[in-house]
Parts: sequence; C-alpha cells; structure tokens
Amino acid sequence: MTALALEHPASIEFDDIEIPIPAGFRLASGDTLADAAISVRCIGRRDGPQVIALGGISAGRDVCGVRGWWRETLIDHDAVDLRRFGLIGFDFTPTCDQRVRITPQDQARLIEIALSDLGVARVHAVVGASYGGMVGLALAARAPERVGRLCVISAAHQPSALALAWRGVQRRAVEFGIRAGDAEAGLSLARQLAMITYRTGEEFTARFGAGVDAEGRGEVDRYLEARGEAYARSMAPRRWLSLSEAIDRFAIDPAGVRVPTALVACPEDQLVPIADIRRCAELLPNLVRFEELPSLYGHDAFLKEPARLAPLLRNFLESEVHV
Repeated sequence: MTALALEHPASIEFDDIEIPIPAGFRLASGDTLADAAISVRCIGRRDGPQVIALGGISAGRDVCGVRGWWRETLIDHDAVDLRRFGLIGFDFTPTCDQRVRITPQDQARLIEIALSDLGVARVHAVVGASYGGMVGLALAARAPERVGRLCVISAAHQPSALALAWRGVQRRAVEFGIRAGDAEAGLSLARQLAMITYRTGEEFTARFGAGVDAEGRGEVDRYLEARGEAYARSMAPRRWLSLSEAIDRFAIDPAGVRVPTALVACPEDQLVPIADIRRCAELLPNLVRFEELPSLYGHDAFLKEPARLAPLLRNFLESEVHV
C-alpha cells in the first residue's frame, strides 16, 4: 500500500495491481495483445462503492495522484468523496508499442475481466471523458448489471466525419515518421494537429494573438511544437496508432445503453459536435441529465474546467437515480 501526499485529503492510499489477461484472449478483430496484464489502480476505500474514472487515450490509471490527469477535478474540487467512494483507474491497452486493431468494446471486455478479479460485481458509477466516454458506453451496453450509473463527457455514440478526417491525417503523419526512421517527429506533428482540434480558435487568439517573427513562426507555433515534443517523449507511436484507430472504429446504438446515464457536452467542442451528443441523448432510454458546459477550451473542457465540472460530477455520484 502506497500513500500519496496531497493537500486535500492529507493522503490517499492506493494499490497498483496487474491483473493477468486470460490465455487465448483475442480482440474482436482476432488480433492478440502483447500485453500480459491489465494495469489497474485502486484508490481510496476498497470497502465502499466503487467509481471507475476513464479519460482520453493519453490518460491512464493515475487518476488523482500528484500528477494525475484528473486530480484537479476529482480531488482539488471535491468531485469524488474518497471517504465514501473508492476510485478505479485503468491503463488502456495496449500499454506497449504495439499496433493492434482494438476498439472501446475490447477495452470494456478487459475492464470486466479486471472487475471480476478485483471481486467487484457492480460499480457505483463509470465516469468517462473523451475516449473514456466511449469505453463507458461500451461497458454499460455490454454489462449493464455491472454499472450502477454512467456519466459521459465530451463523447458520443460514434465519431464525426470531420474528427475522422483529422485523426486520419495525424495517423499518416506518424506512419510517415515511422517509415522515415523518425517516429518521434511524426508523433510530435500528430500531437500538434490534435491540440488544434482540442481547443478553440477563440482561446488561441486570446492566448497567442496573430503575427510571426523573422523566422516565420508565431507564439502559437512554439506552443504547439513544445506540446508535440513533450508528447512524443511520453507516448509510444504504435500504441498511439492503436488507440487513435480505436476511436474511429467506435459505433454503438444508444438505445442499447439502459443504465441511468448523464451526458455533458461543450458547445464549442470541435472534435465531438454537440449535435452528435444531443442525438445520443435523444436515443438513450434512461437519460437522467444532459448538461451543456460552454467553454473557451472546447474538447479539453473536461480537463480545463475543474471548478465547473466537479459539482456536476459530485451531484451525479451522490444523487438518487431511478431506472
């Protein structure tokens, strides 16, 4: 057992657990995984109601540690009361540098395996943002008996054509880099393009303004280059290709998601148009809440708006819902 020193609460206990993937496990595509285990982090109470938190393809099991991807929302702004709930985070598969034909539905199958190993028959809630929202929808459709309630943020039941186009260009940049012997440069370019789709033009204007220097580069160029280079140092290129393709392979019938579900959408999101999330809301048989969260940060609002998002999550986790 390890303790994280945080300001609030004073410390959070967690266990990192490697859960073996059963021999012979195959993805829906027929591909096999190089990973031998599912990497899970169990945070806080193990004897209380459990909440699964899932994020974008760059997120992992470190949900609320010192550098946790959702710490500000979940801990600093008290979205989850860890005196009452346990929190479960996952590393999306593959974790190694493998290109494999995987889908959010496959990730949901792996989560089911992990929950069985952990002895968790039913979680109180699944909270998923971006790719994690797709995985949450897939899990709720596959195993409704294991999900008490579902909150999906910045995700819909299928990707938009424009998002498909953007990600396709990103993948071709990575593939070109691999062929040229510089996968890191290709992934850096892909991340730079991705950052443009995650945010809004209004934010870039307010933050960087217009104009270029004598070298023909603006402040926004330097920002994107820095973000791309940092990302390429932390993400394996073939793993990234696997997860990027997984987004584009996703499609689900919302009518088959029968657990109580809340949706949160950002009207300024370029990547997941709000019209798609509204359509998902219309088709869900047990929609309990639909919330619009306008934000200068677009798709990244789920990361950049902790003070506004946390009360919505806290209310959803702690309120009564009726099937």
